[in-house]
Amino acid sequence: MYLKYGGLMSRHHVVIIGSGFGGLFAAKALKKADVDVTIIARTSHHLFQPLLYQVATGILSDSEIAPSTREILKNQSNATVLLGLVEDIDTENKVVHWRNHNREMTTNYDSLIVAAGAGQSYFGNDQFATYAPGMKTIDDALELRARIFGAFELAELETNPAEIEKLLTFVVVGAGPTGVEMAGQIRELASHTLRKDFRNFDPRKARVILVDGAPHPLPPFGPELGEATRKSLEKLDVEMLMDTIVTDIDPEQVTVKNLKDGSEQVIPSVCKVWAAGVQGSPLGKIVAEKTGAELDRAGRVVVNPDLTAGNAQDVFIVGDLMFVPGVPGVAQGAIQSARFVADIIKSRIAGVAPKKEKFEYFDKGSMATISKFQAVMKMGKFKATGFIAWLAWCFLHLLYIAGFKAQLSTLLRWMISFLSNGRSARTTTNQQMVGRLALEQLGAGSSGKLLVNEMEETAAEDTEANPA
Repeated sequence: MYLKYGGLMSRHHVVIIGSGFGGLFAAKALKKADVDVTIIARTSHHLFQPLLYQVATGILSDSEIAPSTREILKNQSNATVLLGLVEDIDTENKVVHWRNHNREMTTNYDSLIVAAGAGQSYFGNDQFATYAPGMKTIDDALELRARIFGAFELAELETNPAEIEKLLTFVVVGAGPTGVEMAGQIRELASHTLRKDFRNFDPRKARVILVDGAPHPLPPFGPELGEATRKSLEKLDVEMLMDTIVTDIDPEQVTVKNLKDGSEQVIPSVCKVWAAGVQGSPLGKIVAEKTGAELDRAGRVVVNPDLTAGNAQDVFIVGDLMFVPGVPGVAQGAIQSARFVADIIKSRIAGVAPKKEKFEYFDKGSMATISKFQAVMKMGKFKATGFIAWLAWCFLHLLYIAGFKAQLSTLLRWMISFLSNGRSARTTTNQQMVGRLALEQLGAGSSGKLLVNEMEETAAEDTEANPA
């Protein structure tokens, strides 16, 4: 028996941490099971992460790719959604410790599914994040939107040609799907959407530079599609620095190093985007310590064949936080692992053998857009580029957006953007631009303190104790 919101319950209790693809699809797969499901997530929404770059560049609004998790699951009577940040997991007593702002909470579980995902990795240079935000959350995308459009606004006020050039130089680090898509959209934004909006400069003169240590863009797609992507980006006037790594970033420039000849180059740039590398959620380390599981270099949990963690047969890892050889960190990996774990749990409760005892990933292929009407696609041995690949990309991404309303709204905005070059989601604020940095300076738990005015009281006490 355990204490669940709404009373004392006796059914098997499945707690899911995270509301991304892994968490949401695990919950949905347990809809008809004889279990109670509790999702604990740090955000109130389910994020369709592959389209974050379109929020950052003004094509879509945040609500279209991040519908409310509670609304998605409103008709699933055995599911409860709780908003909170998980800070610890007691695997011995089967208790999850979490908080909502400063309110500490605990939730017991019979089975635990950890779908906490992954964040951005700066490869040991976390200080880069101050000047080059990643793109893993809605907050990240809105901050980048504010920085990108803000650079154009500042250029309108500038009279020094060198400063204008620096403001109009956009550096995207990482030439995977996110980096390629981001570079292509910033280029289209400057060349088409904004070309008549300013009077002091020509937005079409903006530079977009894509940097990666690989020899070609989209390394997982192979040399052939990588070369096709390179040619498409060059036609858009995206500059590419391949076989090149970033060695330093500060407010006004990026320093890069060529891996072939060792030469260094300093690129004056105010707006930088980091799209290289992932780092597992901090919960991965907690799970590893409690269960004896190992972590890979990216902080992901090396799971057992049935996706359990270490010696804990009731703790499962799914999605981007799990490490399974050959399984990429994409939506399908999360969806398939979530459904697999749900079947394991249902089988255990029913006392029957699961459909599969070992997780096997089925690769449905990979896609990436380059620009309007241009994309690349790889499905097994089948490869495609151009308009056909772009149509397939649009269809599949629209299919996986949660909720009919979000799908319809996204389709309408795509029609506006693709047919007219217009972008209706261009609103930015200073809060979007500096909110992350301000909260980081205030430290952990600062949001809860701000809500009850504790920060001001603490500052006053410090002033009294240490007068100037």
